[in-house]
Amino acid sequence: MKIKKILTRLYVHDINTSIDFYKKLLNQDCDLIVKYSEMQLELAQIGNILILSGTDEALKPFRDTSATFLVDSVIEFREFLLQNGAVIVRDLKKVPTGMNLTVKHLDGTIIEYVEHKNSNA
Repeated sequence: MKIKKILTRLYVHDINTSIDFYKKLLNQDCDLIVKYSEMQLELAQIGNILILSGTDEALKPFRDTSATFLVDSVIEFREFLLQNGAVIVRDLKKVPTGMNLTVKHLDGTIIEYVEHKNSNA
């Protein structure tokens, strides 16, 4: 069980403007751009930033999520989290990048756990 990377989440309406800005700010290329049609969102990752873009309505269910943890095994983390008092907000689900799970930790913080398909993320 390993957390590979922690991503700070930003919620925006114009993904292209945000991508351009954060590429310049961080002096890094965009690592990932994904359309998540089912949720009417677009996502981009630049370094340790995850940009979620959509309408206010599309973003509303996700705004309370503080961060995304990229992990080696979302199933192992699910078991660990449940055994340690976390509450499932959104259970295991296949997503465009692999599989995810969103939980509320004991302190009330909501975190998304993601295991990428290629698991090299």
